[in-house]
Amino acid sequence: MRRFLPLALLAAPATAAVAAPDPAPLDLRSPNGRNTVRVTLDAQGRPTYAVLRDGEAILAPSPIGLELDADKVGYGLSVTGSDRREADDRYPIVLGRTAEGRDRYRELTVHLAEAGPTPRRMDVIVRAYDDGIAFRTVLPVQPRTEAAVVRGEETEFRFPAAPKCWGFNVGHFGSSHEGEFDPVDATRIREHNLFDLPFLCEAGKTAFAIAEADLTDFAGMYLTGRGDGELGLRVRLSPSLDDPRVAVRSRVGSPIATPWRVVMLADRAGDLIGSTLLTDLSAPSRIADTSWIKPGLSVWDWWNGPSVRAVADAGTNTATAKAFVDFAAANHFPYALIDEGWYAGAGGGGLVRPGADVTRVAPQFDLPEVVRYARERGVGIWLWANWRALDARMEEALARYQGWGVVGVKVDFMDRDDQWMVNWYGRLLESAARHRLMVNLHGAFVPRGLTRTWPNFVTQEGVLGAEYNKWTRRITARHNVMLAYTRAMLGPTDYTPGGFRNATPAGFEVRSTLPFVQTTRAHGLALYVAYLSPVGMVSDSPDTYADSPAGLDFLRQVPTSWDETRFLGGEVGEWVAVARRKGRDWYVGVLNGDAPRTVSLPLAALGPAFQADEWLDGGAPTAVLARHRRIDTRRPLRLTLAGAGGAALVLRPL
Repeated sequence: MRRFLPLALLAAPATAAVAAPDPAPLDLRSPNGRNTVRVTLDAQGRPTYAVLRDGEAILAPSPIGLELDADKVGYGLSVTGSDRREADDRYPIVLGRTAEGRDRYRELTVHLAEAGPTPRRMDVIVRAYDDGIAFRTVLPVQPRTEAAVVRGEETEFRFPAAPKCWGFNVGHFGSSHEGEFDPVDATRIREHNLFDLPFLCEAGKTAFAIAEADLTDFAGMYLTGRGDGELGLRVRLSPSLDDPRVAVRSRVGSPIATPWRVVMLADRAGDLIGSTLLTDLSAPSRIADTSWIKPGLSVWDWWNGPSVRAVADAGTNTATAKAFVDFAAANHFPYALIDEGWYAGAGGGGLVRPGADVTRVAPQFDLPEVVRYARERGVGIWLWANWRALDARMEEALARYQGWGVVGVKVDFMDRDDQWMVNWYGRLLESAARHRLMVNLHGAFVPRGLTRTWPNFVTQEGVLGAEYNKWTRRITARHNVMLAYTRAMLGPTDYTPGGFRNATPAGFEVRSTLPFVQTTRAHGLALYVAYLSPVGMVSDSPDTYADSPAGLDFLRQVPTSWDETRFLGGEVGEWVAVARRKGRDWYVGVLNGDAPRTVSLPLAALGPAFQADEWLDGGAPTAVLARHRRIDTRRPLRLTLAGAGGAALVLRPL
């Protein structure tokens, strides 16, 4: 067993000199002046950073460093120089929460070196944005770190006082990243805890979330206790599957560079929902022509059974697929997703059966005919595949899908975020882009801004979503509200909403075919606005929508990619209201937790007056109070929400 020493016992190598603290800390302020990063050296010669907002400490001085195969880099350092620069660039967001990102920041690069005849050099690059700060560690190409192995990271996020926090304690590496974000006692975070991203906190007048961006050729980041009983978190890297002592294998001739370690900052936790910081920090698009990447809702056969009365033997077969295509066409949904079972030898969920072949169609399925049938009706076909089966013949398979006329692939069960899998994402997205295929990743790690680099990466799972209604009671209204402030805040979230078999929590029952959801219909409609998913699911059976259509008219018109996003109000874990604009129209989604409440939404910033279509809680979970009225925004809009309820609105300016 590998043993880790408590942080207090870690020391620089015996041969390294211990530098004195730098007497002149280097400050970097955001363009609006509110956020400050302060870089200095501690008594052990370690680079540290501190974060302040409006002069108040958000993070105390926290060390930055790497553990290599030989020893640690980050002790006994001296500052040898620094560089500063500014940038203000705008870039298109092909599909997302806003039509354009603004990469506006100030940057400080601090050059550091050890003492001695062959000192190792290390750079810390820090950026200050109006909505957060970010930093990364870079070991330039040099003989003593050539082809080094990164075993871990010595980076921390130290709290000056105990904030109010929420996190998902995933507990182990190698997961599908599906779980609840619960309140966390910041005084009791232990070294055996393992938190997924983001980690959300409220400290005084500031909300902050710890995240990661531009994850390429590196291992995914988790957060754990510091190990010395003090307040704060420490970075842990996802280990290699073939050697748990190794996190990252560097490449000869290339620097060792961590992804951006990100601290998102806002006055309210909900304001983080509109931030583009993770895409701002990510590499620009590698796809020149993105005209084929289009948003929209997709009907889906798996969640509801498949169940459709029009087919005598519903299943993964040609007749069932055509029935779902008919439903999509009739309701102007642009896509239909065919899940597991269409290719030869498919089955077994996360396992791959011997002989499985993602390039051959199963005998009961005529895929070319389904694609032709769908194209004639204006519907694009998506296909599901197990990642292992796809990896075996990736290039051949994606070329064949393009030849068939398929528009996208949903790839599942990766359940890893080690360096190898991070690089596999890049291989898949690059190949899919060459074959003009959009990608939806399930069993995926949470967003790191990769949708900017590969805009064909349109949505992803990595969320405890509606599928769990088929076998648990975990998908509560409160859970849905928490997701808006945490996981969904990071980026696209294929939660798979659309369940129209609404029940009260008391009346909810677990079943796999035609499952229930334990929230109101209006709450379910609001999910399409509260969460971002440029290709989102309409998950229930065509028969369910025919039998209980209230709210289906909202799904027919709700966009899935937006020009602007704003937080209107809420309280973490209790309720949330999000407004998103498409063109001149605003769409509002309000999710309520367990207790009934009346909320007031300030709408003046959206415009002076609107004609509003509203879908509100009715007298039963499946009932919808639909109304049309004029709204004068000089007064806040009051809405009465049922327990586990919500509201969906479309506001069209007068």
